[in-house]
Amino acid sequence: MSETPRTISFLLFPQVTQLDLTGPAQVLSRMPGAKVELVAKTLEPVPTDAGFPLLPTATFDTAVQPDILCVPGGFGVTGAMEDDATLAWLRHAADGAQWVTSVCTGALVLGAAGLLRGYRATTHWGSHEWLAAFGAMPVKQRVVFDRNRVTGGGVTAGIDFGLALVAAIEGDDYARFVQLSLEYDPAPPFDSGSPGKADAATLERYRAMVAKHAADRPARYQAAAARAAR
Repeated sequence: MSETPRTISFLLFPQVTQLDLTGPAQVLSRMPGAKVELVAKTLEPVPTDAGFPLLPTATFDTAVQPDILCVPGGFGVTGAMEDDATLAWLRHAADGAQWVTSVCTGALVLGAAGLLRGYRATTHWGSHEWLAAFGAMPVKQRVVFDRNRVTGGGVTAGIDFGLALVAAIEGDDYARFVQLSLEYDPAPPFDSGSPGKADAATLERYRAMVAKHAADRPARYQAAAARAAR
């Protein structure tokens, strides 16, 4: 087990899905020497999709070089994908990072920065089809490793992603210890956590919610993919 200090930087942007960030942050923070940074354009509180804000600890100008870079997802990814300063910081941070990672639709932000081209990757099932538009090779798995790129599926997959990354860095035994310390022993009351398991009415309810709150998502994804390809 390494005692080497390591900085784990999460990108913060408005309307981030907080569990995409806080789930893996809780896991990764249990590594020896871990320091978690929340990096945003300013130090102002950043609204999440859960109705409460998160406080950045660093800005793009003050953030140190991370050892692990992680991009969460959420409805706010479209704005992040269109923000030049955000994409520039991601490229800069990724250049010196040991691990370049994402959870949920954060993968598309990495893609918009040109950081998944030629890499196998996953994301939330509802946006999985868009990975190829950013030059990634879509893989329908909960966690995907490809060299130093690690991507997790939607939201709760961030915990599995975190444990898999801890295992890659500190070994399986230490990852098991972290899992035990967090009592991560899932026993969901319903078996409706993927489109293959959800009933038709539930699936349609989700699609209607996305259509209502992110009707412009396809067009904005396409535009971001076109910019990334240039």
